Amino acid sequence: MRRRLALAVFCAVAIAPFLYVISTSLKESRVLFDYPPDWIPAHPYLGNYEKLITQYPFLRWVANTLFVASVVTAVKLLIDSMAAYALARMEFAGRRLVLGAMGATILIPPALLLIPLFFLVRDAGLLDTYWALILPALANPVGVFILRAFIRGIPEELEHAARVDDANPWQVYRHVILPSIRPGLVVVASYLFLLQYIDFAWPLVATQSDSKLLVSTGLATLKPRTINVDWGLTSAASVLSMVPVTLVFLAFQRRLVGGALTAGLKG
Repeated sequence: MRRRLALAVFCAVAIAPFLYVISTSLKESRVLFDYPPDWIPAHPYLGNYEKLITQYPFLRWVANTLFVASVVTAVKLLIDSMAAYALARMEFAGRRLVLGAMGATILIPPALLLIPLFFLVRDAGLLDTYWALILPALANPVGVFILRAFIRGIPEELEHAARVDDANPWQVYRHVILPSIRPGLVVVASYLFLLQYIDFAWPLVATQSDSKLLVSTGLATLKPRTINVDWGLTSAASVLSMVPVTLVFLAFQRRLVGGALTAGLKG
C-alpha cells in the first residue's frame, strides 16, 4: 500500500507540470495570473494554437526537425551497427585504441566543441544548411557502445553456423546480427531521435535563416525582447512540440522498455 501511494505521489508530481502547460495553452494571456488559478478552463481558448500556426512558421520548424532527426537516426543506425559489429566480433590492429578514442570523446563536454566545430563547418561552406545540422551529429559514438553490448550477447555459434553455409561478413551482419539486435536498434533509434529533436545549442550556432530553424530554436524566437511574454502562445508551442516525440515513444514503447532492460542485463 505504501509503495502504491508513493508511486501515485511520484506520478502526480511528474505529470503536474505537463498538465499545467496544457492548461496554460488553453487560456488567454490576460487570465493566466488570475487567483485562484483555473486548472481546467471552463471555456478552452484555441486562439494560441491558431496564432502559432497562422502567424509563425511552426509547421516548417517541425518539418525541419523531423527531417534532420530522421536522417541522423537512419544513417547513425547503419554506421553504428556496422562499427559495433566490427568492434565486437572482428580482430584487427588498433581495435582497443579505437575503442579508447571513442570512449574519450564521450567525456568531452559538447559546449567545448561548439567553437571549433563552428569554424570547421564554416570553412567547409556548410553553415546555414541541413548538412551543418546532420553531419556533426553523426560523430556521436554512444550508439556504437550500446549496440556492441547487444552484439557481444549473441551466441557465436550463430555466426559460425552462417559461415559454414559460406556466408561472408556482410551476409552474417545482415541476416544474423541485425535481426538479433532489434531491441538494441529500437533503443538507439529512440535515443538518437530524441537527442536530435531537443538539441538546441548547435542548431542555434549553425543556422541563421528562418527557413532552417528547428523546433528548439524556433521556440526561442517566440520570446520577445520586452518583458511582456505571451505565455499562452509559448505553452501552445511547447505542447505541439511534444506531440512527435510522444507518438514515437508510444509507437515503440514495448520494444523500447524491453530493449533497455535487456541492455541493462547485458551490461
